[in-house]
Amino acid sequence: MNNYFVILGAGKSKRFHNKIAKQFYNYKNKEIIDHSIEKSLNSNLFKKIIVVTNNMNRLKKKKYPKLVKIIKGGKERSDSSLIALRYLKKFKPRNVLIHDAARPNFKTKLLNDLINKLKKNKAVIPFVYSTNSIKYKLKNQFFNLNRDKILLTQTPQGFRYKDLYNLSINQKDKITDEATLFIDNNLKINFIKGDVNNNKITYKDDLKLFKTNFGIGFDIHRLVKGKKLYLGGTEIPFHSGLQGHSDGDVILHSIIDAILGATKRKDIGTYFPSNKNKFKNMRSLKMLQPIIENLYKDNYSINNLDINLICQKPKVSKYRNKIINSVSNLMNLNRNKINLKGKTVEKLGLIGKEKAIACEVIISITKYD
Repeated sequence: MNNYFVILGAGKSKRFHNKIAKQFYNYKNKEIIDHSIEKSLNSNLFKKIIVVTNNMNRLKKKKYPKLVKIIKGGKERSDSSLIALRYLKKFKPRNVLIHDAARPNFKTKLLNDLINKLKKNKAVIPFVYSTNSIKYKLKNQFFNLNRDKILLTQTPQGFRYKDLYNLSINQKDKITDEATLFIDNNLKINFIKGDVNNNKITYKDDLKLFKTNFGIGFDIHRLVKGKKLYLGGTEIPFHSGLQGHSDGDVILHSIIDAILGATKRKDIGTYFPSNKNKFKNMRSLKMLQPIIENLYKDNYSINNLDINLICQKPKVSKYRNKIINSVSNLMNLNRNKINLKGKTVEKLGLIGKEKAIACEVIISITKYD
């Protein structure tokens, strides 16, 4: 193993429009640059990992393993790359991978692919095709380009160290990636399939993450003779029904509370208080309707709904499909996102004596712009 990994993170991020450079911005619970450092460390593929930065103090405070070397970068990306290559010369590397810190989403598999391909190639570059139509402007004229012939190159890019070093020390123009050196000198490149998720973070909008929240709901009601039993908005044949200010549907009540919890909007009693006559004997499906409408209006999407119905009887497995179909229709939700489990309490307590039914629900929701 004679491989070295260079992370370029000395840019000022002018287009990012933030007080701190984008490589130090928090993304998925860690700074952007740390994603690349951790992945390269965990890969166990490199003798050394060189991090090029213009904020030495910030990175040195983190106390990375000895494998990681922090060095000061240059004014331009190409300057920083050459500084790293000159630093590496004393180690006599065989292979070097150059990576932009602004690409935190690469996979370890890509590192392995690059190194394997370098056994028979001097330059290995990952790419993806463009999904957009592409135009080229020349003075006042525009030309259509065939997007199937357009390669969008990514990093990390892999090279035989000696070849890249010799090209870099003779390069005077600014370049945006090391593949440019090989192309400008008509040298062979092995292009390999990249990853569409390995996108470069340039603008702050590139960091927009869809936020996922979770909510828990719970409800319990006594069973009383002479009432219909409603579970999940549908009538279930049984000797008793659930006592409550409304129809006592513990499943729908738990779903409502789970949604309100996930959206941080208090609880079911806030919107449907039991001391208001207008809600007396109200069907719970009518209570659920405005909660669901507001959820979707606020651009939330439901990822999954897990229902735990706790009762000695009726037997949940007998009515599982009926209840799931009802909940699916009421919530305008694909039934594949709904799970219903039945739990008995081994004939213990009120539930075990068929005098009560309880329910708990966990919901996962994601907010989109």
